[in-house]
Amino acid sequence: MSVLGREPVSIEQILEQARDEIRRIVPPNIKITEIDFEGAVIIIYTEDMEGLANNIEIIKQLAQSLRRRVAIRPDPKLLSNAEQAEAEIRKIIPEEAEITDIYFEHETGEVTIEAITPGLVIGKHGALLNELKKTIGWAPKVTRAPPLPSKTVSEVRSYLRSVREDRIEFLRKLGRRLVRETPEGENWVRLTTLGGYREVGRSCTLLHTKNSKVMIDCGAMPSSDNVTPYLMAPELLPIESLDAVVITHAHLDHCGMLPVLYKYGYTGPVYCTPPTRDLMSLLLIDSIKVSFGEAKKGQYESSHVREIVKHSIPLKYGETTDIAHDVRLTFQNSGHILGSAVCHFHIGDGLYNIAMTGDMKFEKSWLFNAAVNRFPRVETLVMESTYGGYHDMQPSRTEASVQLRQTLVRTLELGGRVLVPVFAVGRSQEVMLVLEDLMRNEQIPSVPVYLDGMIWEATAIHTAYPEYLNSSLRTQIFQQKENPFLSPIFKRVESMDMRQRIADDPEPCIVLATAGMMNGGPVLEYLKAWARDPKSSIIFVGYQAEGTMGRKIQKGWKEIQLSNRSDGMVLDMNMNVETVDGFSGHSDRRQLMRYVEGMEPKPERIIIGHGEDYKCSDLASSMYKKFGFETRAPMNLETIRVK
Repeated sequence: MSVLGREPVSIEQILEQARDEIRRIVPPNIKITEIDFEGAVIIIYTEDMEGLANNIEIIKQLAQSLRRRVAIRPDPKLLSNAEQAEAEIRKIIPEEAEITDIYFEHETGEVTIEAITPGLVIGKHGALLNELKKTIGWAPKVTRAPPLPSKTVSEVRSYLRSVREDRIEFLRKLGRRLVRETPEGENWVRLTTLGGYREVGRSCTLLHTKNSKVMIDCGAMPSSDNVTPYLMAPELLPIESLDAVVITHAHLDHCGMLPVLYKYGYTGPVYCTPPTRDLMSLLLIDSIKVSFGEAKKGQYESSHVREIVKHSIPLKYGETTDIAHDVRLTFQNSGHILGSAVCHFHIGDGLYNIAMTGDMKFEKSWLFNAAVNRFPRVETLVMESTYGGYHDMQPSRTEASVQLRQTLVRTLELGGRVLVPVFAVGRSQEVMLVLEDLMRNEQIPSVPVYLDGMIWEATAIHTAYPEYLNSSLRTQIFQQKENPFLSPIFKRVESMDMRQRIADDPEPCIVLATAGMMNGGPVLEYLKAWARDPKSSIIFVGYQAEGTMGRKIQKGWKEIQLSNRSDGMVLDMNMNVETVDGFSGHSDRRQLMRYVEGMEPKPERIIIGHGEDYKCSDLASSMYKKFGFETRAPMNLETIRVK
């Protein structure tokens, strides 16, 4: 199939060639009404969904011949009105199924039915689903309703429905952009480090070839309001020249400056997993609220976050798609937080392959399976080194649980209170699982566990995506009917008045509160109330970046200023300070070495980032000595030609 340039003079010529191929392969009795590009996918509309969509061999032939992903959809004329279709669904499905949501995906012609008892929606041998197909035309999908309703998930779905036409137009334009001429001349591949190298924060890397520019992550610096990635670097400009942005996971040091790209004029796609899209929306909007509450001018507005959602293209683990004319992307589990991904880039027609770990955990945790380290091909590996220093050895999850239990017992038996600064996503849910287990088995005193900040909502998003949790937890939730997240020990802090009552109450309790590095958020209100109490404890379970308040307390500072202003409150720190490293979502030194040692195939080159200066250089040196690979620990603003 021939291709045209970046600004094609006649996309119809390309579509006509595709139509010819489709007519050649599809039997004449199956009526094809239209074809079009949507992103990297060729959409084939038909009046015979049963005859085409269920014929796997024909779809394989089409994909091989067209050399693109193919999606089969019903002709829009076959679909009943969404309101009428919903009424028919509720009429056909018994009330005992307890439908919680029905949402229509006009782009795909699918309707998702969310229910407490999904088996009753399907019916015996799929009878009710077949009846629905014949009655409404839409292709029904059935999912189990999450046990905790998520406001974020609901709002994202609602917003995507409201911008349906704009989104279809965006996907069609993207499809045309992906079909363009390959310039003649030497092929090459380069990486430019725009942030997060020899430092932790503002992660940002530019992958560029002769034909394409792809940005991986666009993060904020957790210890500063003003330090951003080098978005004015000449290799990147103009912003509009970017083909795609890929987000490894939803933590703000990896996505916190993404809205700024849209503010500066970027209008292209954002690739991430479905949970990352929802968690990222939650955290970015909360970041705006925090800035407003602290009377600071934010660097972006909520409208820019909505642009991210509108332009997002979610990919599941193991799903491959074209994200530029010569770059294909596949996500694999990285084990860090919900939806976090190792990104595998296949460049050109077998020209080169790069894997970027993002933040990763090479160990099965209470929430997730270990990071994936096996790929079809890899020449260059770009990996993190948060705990890559020579002495960075973390205890196991079991050892961490024991250490946490000992600290909790000691503090609670003294009548003290426990403050655990946590990231809303990841560490919160792991600590919740351990606390629930310890209290259920009577290994610690039974006291209220208060969740403050976005923890409750982030936990609800976890329950909306059970397929991203590890197999043991899924079995516990769905087969054994024991959902630890629903334990009555957890109390949601729902107002500032409730927060103040908890802070003033002398009775023992445990509070999990954001922000994880104590650079803002409700955690500071509890710190102000309890800092002087020697019976109480503060327990760090996540990484504390240099310059953050959490790092200062961790280092043993006895006077803590709550504001950078000269009139900021100064606290005398008498609380017991503990660090439980085993909860980290990052691999320690041994796990990083084992990740590379077990890689299949072995890379030719390793580039180290996302770590303090000496840790990056030390890990790079150690890997060179042990494995003999070429290793680099670049500074920000370096460009490395890898091919």
